[in-house]
This record gives sequence, C-alpha cells and structure tokens, in this order.
Amino acid sequence: MTTSPLVSDPAAFWDRAAASFDEEPDHGLREPSVREAWRARLMSWLPDPPARVLDVGCGTGSLALLLAEEGHTVTGVDLSPRMAELARRKLAGRSAEVIVGDAADPPVGESRFDVLLCRHVVWNLADPHAALRRWRDLVRPGGRLVLVEGRWGTGTAEGIPWAGGVRALTLSQAVRDLVTELRVEPLTDPLLWGKEIDDERYALIATV
Repeated sequence: MTTSPLVSDPAAFWDRAAASFDEEPDHGLREPSVREAWRARLMSWLPDPPARVLDVGCGTGSLALLLAEEGHTVTGVDLSPRMAELARRKLAGRSAEVIVGDAADPPVGESRFDVLLCRHVVWNLADPHAALRRWRDLVRPGGRLVLVEGRWGTGTAEGIPWAGGVRALTLSQAVRDLVTELRVEPLTDPLLWGKEIDDERYALIATV
C-alpha cells in the first residue's frame, strides 16, 4: 500500500490548507443535505450513543461535531495545529476534545475506544500498515474501525505527483488479519460529496 502526498512538512501543508478546507461540501458540511447524508451514514456505522469515538485525522472537526451532537464522546486528533484549532471552535461546549498529534500514532496512551473513525487519512500515511495495527490496539474488543476512503485520481503536492487514495480491495487486504469481520459499503450517493462522482468511494467497517 503506497501513500501520498509526498510533502516535506505534512503539518505545515495541512496548516496552509486549513483556512479553505471547509469550502469543499464534504469537508465543511455546510449544505444541510450533505450534512444530513453524513449524519445518517455515521449513525448506521456506529453503536448507539453514548460511545467513545477516536477521530484520527479529524481535520476541522465536521464529522466529530455530528457525532458529539448525537451524544457520543469524541476525541479528535490532527497533525495540523490550525486544523485542530478550527475543530476546537466547532466542538466548543460539546463532550469532545481535540489533540494535536500524529493520526498514525494518536497520543492517547493506552486508552481504548468503542470506535476509531478516519476519513481520507490512510492514503496520507507513511506506514499505513503500522498505523492500522496501532488503531486496532486502540479499539476495545468488540469495537469498530470505520475507515472512509476512496481512490479519486492524481494531483501534485509541492510539485511532486501523487496518486490520490487507496482502493477498497487493497485496504481490505491490509485490515483483514487484524479484525474478526469486515464489510465494505460503497459511498456513491452524490449527497455525500455535494456533486456527482465517477471514482471509487467507500467505507470499510470492521469489528475488532
């Protein structure tokens, strides 16, 4: 499993992206129909509240806010201090905290969670296999991994070409030996993205 973008300073890269990050419909969830589409999916993947959820690579906290609104207790982790600060503002007054740290190795000690959630994170990791093992260990027995990923084309970062995303088959093969069961749910509904898509988007839901 390969990852990108290949940037020299990932925290600075995402700091620069923070100010405009929520302009994408599926990032900021500002459109009510997009927001409700994600809320419905999240509620179908997670146990009934209250559950302890670790949101790794939480970005500006849009998914974490949906979960907190539903009664879950959320810990968000993001490498970018600016992303984390925006997430803290969204989550103010909720049962949630946001920590600056590496999504691949969240600085939460030996805490165990009912659910570990990530969206569009695996493809950014330098060593995704090590991160998946660490994530598995942070989920209590019987808990869930919810990995929202996709394969959405190519681009450039700091002048370096990259291939965006990871295929469902590739991720399933990487996760299979770490969990007791898994399923993959296609995410082709345009409401989730605020537009029609023609690439691969999916959620992998696994029981630890």
